[in-house]
Amino acid sequence: QVRLIESGGGLVQAGTSLRLSCEVSGRALSDYSVAWFRRTPGKGEEFIAATHWHGGATYTASSMKGRFIISKDNTDNARNTVRLQMNNLSPEDTAVYLCAGRRGYSSSLRSAADFDSWGPGTQVTVAS
Repeated sequence: QVRLIESGGGLVQAGTSLRLSCEVSGRALSDYSVAWFRRTPGKGEEFIAATHWHGGATYTASSMKGRFIISKDNTDNARNTVRLQMNNLSPEDTAVYLCAGRRGYSSSLRSAADFDSWGPGTQVTVAS
């Protein structure tokens, strides 16, 4: 059983940056992928980016490239953490941000249905 917990959300002003964290725990995570999605009432779950747990490979939705950056923290104190750096935020980025995981990695895995473990989410609100 894999457990994912998001943190780092909050209320920010437009044009600023925010970094979210996803702490992953549980069974051995070899050949595992972690992704970030966001959920809004009108759009449902929208894929942002994903990373392979060990290999460092990442892929990002075209609409998110340039502002959203996913990374795996490899420092001693946070080896089980995946980050999402979000830059130049706008009110349209207001959403619940969720991290999700699954066994296996492929850049074609971009649907919420492709991932089977989810965190509860963290709210990000961007004020104009």
